[in-house]
Amino acid sequence: MHTINRRESLFRLGTSLGSIAATALVSDDARANGTSTSPLAPKAGHFPAKARNCIFLMMEGGPSHIDTFDPKPSLRKLHLKEFTRRGEQKSAMKSGKRYYVESPFRFGKHGESGADMADNWTHLSKLADDLCFYRGCQVDSVNHPTAMYQMNCGNRFGGDPGLGAWVTYGLGSENQNLPGFLVLPEVSYPQGGAANWSNGYLPAFYQGTPLRPKGSPILDLQPPPGVTAARQRANLDFLNKLNADHAAKHPAHDDLNARIESYELAFRMQMEVPNAIDLSGEDAKTLDLYGIGGEATDAFGRKCLLARKMVEKGVRFVQLYNGSWDSHDYIERAHGNLVRSVDQPIAALIQDLKQRGLLESTLIVWCGEFGRTPDNGVRGGVAYGRDHNPNAMTIWMAGGGCNAGHTIGATDELGMTAVENVHHVRDFHCTLLRLLGLDDNKLTYYHAGRFKQLSQFGGKVIDELIA
Repeated sequence: MHTINRRESLFRLGTSLGSIAATALVSDDARANGTSTSPLAPKAGHFPAKARNCIFLMMEGGPSHIDTFDPKPSLRKLHLKEFTRRGEQKSAMKSGKRYYVESPFRFGKHGESGADMADNWTHLSKLADDLCFYRGCQVDSVNHPTAMYQMNCGNRFGGDPGLGAWVTYGLGSENQNLPGFLVLPEVSYPQGGAANWSNGYLPAFYQGTPLRPKGSPILDLQPPPGVTAARQRANLDFLNKLNADHAAKHPAHDDLNARIESYELAFRMQMEVPNAIDLSGEDAKTLDLYGIGGEATDAFGRKCLLARKMVEKGVRFVQLYNGSWDSHDYIERAHGNLVRSVDQPIAALIQDLKQRGLLESTLIVWCGEFGRTPDNGVRGGVAYGRDHNPNAMTIWMAGGGCNAGHTIGATDELGMTAVENVHHVRDFHCTLLRLLGLDDNKLTYYHAGRFKQLSQFGGKVIDELIA
């Protein structure tokens, strides 16, 4: 007869149904005391912070800073003259001549801050003093997928957690009936696909949940006809028992616990989501403010209004995608149409959050994966467009304790490279986390033999971007 000693008994308790039962008891206790053991339960940050939520506006394709928020009048004198940048002309000439291209847009100074903005930003320009422009950011890649991964995940090669995953890992979420990290993509996913909002090596609880841009935002949200909530609850309880039995035999399998939690979240979402994603309850004035119903503004307007509703309901991180900013030719037409589609919705989002008292606690970020060059190649005639540029770009922020009403950093006279307050994107990521009350050096996860972090190996907070 095999005798079980005290040590083995305790070990078995920790790897058997005893642990599941203990977890359930602790969970019940936590609910009774107003706390929770859920991985998405709200957590305190490392620092006091104004920002509690983040809305990240991702302009996929690389918007041109030269044609939006960083005017370069010197290009007028060089327009269509041959590009002669030292060390680059020879290699560029192999694929044909390159020419400088002036911006087709005119610029003005706006607000008391005198912010530079192209004149076609007719709505956002009225809110110039709510914005903090940063012109000193640089990235490593001119390739769309790798640049997207670096901007969204800190790593060019994919497989790492997205920004929203890190933020929800650090802070949890304020609404346990909705995912903590929501993504509003376009019909076609961005370059690099869903890896842009992956949980990476973090537990699966923290991955982004995309909402479909057309039709039902979440498939199978409603139960089949005749299936009551009580029946669903009974089925889920039975499934959880089976899963708990299996989890007891495989205690190290994190994915199983995440799957159990996802079933529970899905059940709760059936009650919460229909109201959260329903825009019919918004009054006509609000719909008009966001440009909903307008041919150019309807799609992004709906995303912006939905982002406001999600933040209002306690979702921690919402990322919105707007694509096709990769303007290698006809930039006046391409960027003109794109600005027209996002200008009014973004301005409405800022105004709406402000009047609801939510702007101060919500950090809004606008950026692409890189900037554009002051020159372009010519294919079959003159093409007024721009190529990819990792050395210069414009990012702006609003709300959430950012240094609104200021323009930080600068690029050279042609917009080719950042020359003032220059920082790698890892420093911008550290700053974004700091605005949300998180320390990049403390927000770590042990994986593959070392503690990993968003910045990869540490970075510096850009103090000038913080009020």
